[in-house]
Amino acid sequence: MNLRKLIFVNNACYKAGRTIIPKGIMVHSTGANNPNLKRYVGPDDGLLGHNQYGNHWNRPMDRQVCVHAFIGKLADGSIATYQTLPWNIRGWHSASGPKGNGNDTLLGFEICEDGLTNAAYFRAVFDEAVELCAYLCAMFNLDPLRDGVIIGHFEGYQRGIASNHADPRHWFVKFGESMDSFRSAVKRCMDTGVPMPPEPAPEPEAPAPTPITPESPAHEIYTVAKGDTLWRIAANKLGKGARYTEIMTLNALTSDVIYAGQKLKIPSAVQT
Repeated sequence: MNLRKLIFVNNACYKAGRTIIPKGIMVHSTGANNPNLKRYVGPDDGLLGHNQYGNHWNRPMDRQVCVHAFIGKLADGSIATYQTLPWNIRGWHSASGPKGNGNDTLLGFEICEDGLTNAAYFRAVFDEAVELCAYLCAMFNLDPLRDGVIIGHFEGYQRGIASNHADPRHWFVKFGESMDSFRSAVKRCMDTGVPMPPEPAPEPEAPAPTPITPESPAHEIYTVAKGDTLWRIAANKLGKGARYTEIMTLNALTSDVIYAGQKLKIPSAVQT
């Protein structure tokens, strides 16, 4: 997962400051033929690209919309996830129904749609979304297969806690996927530390790990490479991406943001 952060501090949702304890995740897709993150996420951070219309969501708006993350294309065509709200801030993504409001308990993210015909793009963002949900389920101790933990917007409507939308089912079915297969993929990702399908990508090229030092004999020292995330490092070094929290604890990290060249202590791959 290529997770980055650009919090929508200028959106009224963030300014409202209402907090939640996340109990699940609602998956959305944008419903517009524009796979570029810059349409929704801004201003340009050097990776997103310039939005000439300035109509991203990090601004005062005339409607109440805001999600916790977007998945789509960067300016160079690669896929990324941008966190756009703190995970504990109540979003404005589901609206309400006769049985309640999904915003009160569910995190929400949007997958940027294209023309719904590009299989390679669909597979890339589907896998990115799987990893994001695995990451969040691990963070909040959620079981992705438990009823109501991961739902599509259309399922929220069926449950009476969201507005009447069809996403992301209308897109998933075009490529042989469903919310059931998505939830199963999240579970596999949590169990194995890699997205499925397809086959996991090879490890990124990185400097050789620094030999174990005498002052920390139980820990390998790893130098963060460009494109690394804590989840990916944990998957490669510890066998499961969900063990990224051990790396955070060992290195006293208060955020999951890391940078190329940073030195990290890696715990033993063997869990005691």
